[in-house]
Amino acid sequence: MLGFSFLKVAPFGGRAIVWTLDNYLAFLKRPYLRDVAWTSLSIGIWTTLICAVIGLPAALALARSTFGRTRQVLFLLIILPFWTNGLVRVFSWTMVLRDGGIIDGLYHWVFPDAAPLGLLYTYPAIVVGLVHAYLPYMILTCYLSLVAIDDQILEAARSLGARAPVVFWKVILPLATPGLISGSVLIFVPVIGSFMEPRILGGRVGVTMGTVIEDQFTQAFNWPLGAALSFTMLAIVLLIFALAAPVLKRQGGARA
Repeated sequence: MLGFSFLKVAPFGGRAIVWTLDNYLAFLKRPYLRDVAWTSLSIGIWTTLICAVIGLPAALALARSTFGRTRQVLFLLIILPFWTNGLVRVFSWTMVLRDGGIIDGLYHWVFPDAAPLGLLYTYPAIVVGLVHAYLPYMILTCYLSLVAIDDQILEAARSLGARAPVVFWKVILPLATPGLISGSVLIFVPVIGSFMEPRILGGRVGVTMGTVIEDQFTQAFNWPLGAALSFTMLAIVLLIFALAAPVLKRQGGARA
């Protein structure tokens, strides 16, 4: 794919191999590609943040559950999305979010004369589908960090007079930071390149880098441009992580 990204056309059907940088310059010359890239990054950020807000408390409940059967049931609920086909899972959300669907029906049961919610084919609908798909990664990585916390550390904090919120902010959250960082990486990277959820749940507004790249390979048959866009997004992601790494390292050292 890296070699394809520097070709003028895909070398199929006896076409001559011609090297060029135009595919990478297209990202600079076409403003809509930059807008689409920003949309993909913003969806990735929102999805990662929501997964962190939901995943850390869920992992804490899982790590602190004392009954073996309860923990088994929670584990089952967490990994359940992995057992379902991704396409079926996304289409199931269309039944929930569409006008006249489950959420819209409950809303009109309370407010009969209200206008339709119009949740489907919006950016929030895309984020909902992505959170459902990638939330288990955040829960499991946070769980691994939380289950390693020695109970004596929490008991020492409580014996010194720390209440539950203080114990969470001063002890649990800093020690769970490695799990949060690992989960964020595992979620953010594939989300910005996702195309199934944006295409099905976003409809006309679900144009992301993932859908654009998919169209280059499957519709326009412009493999060089699709490959160049893929590696451009990879470079952007690596740049973001490179800029964030010193900050995360300083915070981790200070909390330690």
